[in-house]
Amino acid sequence: MLISRPVFERPAAAVRPFALPALRHPAVSALLADHRALLAELLDGLGSPLHVVLPEVFEENVARLRRAFAGAGVTADVLFAKKANKADCYVRSAAALGIGVDVASAPELVGALAGGVPGHRIGISGPEKDDALHALAVQHGCLVAVDSVGELRRLAATARTARRQARVLLRTRTAGQSASRFGLSAAERAAAVGVCAERADDLVLRGFSFHLGGYSTTQRATAANEMIEHCLDARRRGASSAELVDIGGGLPVRYVEPRLWDAFLAQNRPAHYHAARNFQDFYPYGGQTADRAVTAIMEHRVDGAESLSAKAGRNGIRFVVEPGRALLDQAGFTLFRVQQVDDRRDADGYAIVTVAGSSFSLSEQWFNSDYLPDPLLLPTGPEAAAAPAADALFPACVAGATCLESDVLTWRKIGFPRPVCRGDHLVYLNTAGYQMDSNESPFHDAPLPRKAVLRLGDGSGPPHWRLDGV
Repeated sequence: MLISRPVFERPAAAVRPFALPALRHPAVSALLADHRALLAELLDGLGSPLHVVLPEVFEENVARLRRAFAGAGVTADVLFAKKANKADCYVRSAAALGIGVDVASAPELVGALAGGVPGHRIGISGPEKDDALHALAVQHGCLVAVDSVGELRRLAATARTARRQARVLLRTRTAGQSASRFGLSAAERAAAVGVCAERADDLVLRGFSFHLGGYSTTQRATAANEMIEHCLDARRRGASSAELVDIGGGLPVRYVEPRLWDAFLAQNRPAHYHAARNFQDFYPYGGQTADRAVTAIMEHRVDGAESLSAKAGRNGIRFVVEPGRALLDQAGFTLFRVQQVDDRRDADGYAIVTVAGSSFSLSEQWFNSDYLPDPLLLPTGPEAAAAPAADALFPACVAGATCLESDVLTWRKIGFPRPVCRGDHLVYLNTAGYQMDSNESPFHDAPLPRKAVLRLGDGSGPPHWRLDGV
């Protein structure tokens, strides 16, 4: 009996890899140029893969975002979305800078408190939270986003038992958002406002929030305008404390130059990937920056007249924002050691580079997607000192060391400037925002990658490093 085997499409001719270099923060460029020996020692000592996290860049991003809101003339409470990266160092930086943290589980809440963030600066999101998380949130005075009338009543009961008031945001579906599993319908919102009035000893309604996917500034501004109207309506019903509008996260990060991104999308096709993989969707790697997105949201004209920021100011509305990826922009990168190179150029037109580690430790949060910015090759052998031949590319994909066919870090064929060799290092830039943690797994009993915290100071001396959490 013949057994059919899957046949992968092979291009009729070799495809020249498309270069998509990652943007680089000056601090990262300095590390790679001046402190390569330190990075190699850390990789040797702590294992491959190794996540390098840079809290000083995180702190720069916080300052830039604050300036964007201040420039728009609005007051905004910044909550770092902890789900984007579990490193303790970012929480400690948040505490030092006086910003808050957004969490969605009891362990995340405990981690935020342990990192020095006071409860009144912590937001609790996530649908239908359990009673244990409610109890911790009430005890520490956190701001709790509620998705249903049933959860609101449970939270009120928890607050009554604790003899404290629970601070509440009502997460509400926007107009035309009936399919979302998050948030209250219009009728449920009206009922929830009534529950807050009935249980005023247990609940204090602070405002409204919403959930949106994607990065449309127009949609986010329109949704925020709806929430302002909900605050005004709640005030008319007696909830004088309704003054907060939480616009969520959804602030974009620019990983590559926009012109290169547009060119990539124009030429992208399955032949550019291992096994002719056909990806359907990508993160907008060459899109808008977070600060410009904030400006666009706040300057958006609502109700055909004034800007969102002007309407908020006129009505005494404060904003809450929950960025994760945007605050982690350029605040970390990931190192891998090359374990083996299978040179298939004669047969397939490209090589397979296998690294020590797996794609679970570096993956895009978006499903059916590839992490597209090019990895950097750091040769470690004699060829490191030799200049690469002009226009001599070494096409290769990058795979993990597990037994899974789908364990591929980079499906796209990368044009490395020289042949990749066993023992070389690959650097994936700008990976702190979700790529490090969102899909990590101890598959094959492999330990989870460690995080090395590097502080650069003023650049006059070598960087200081420590293990995260120590």
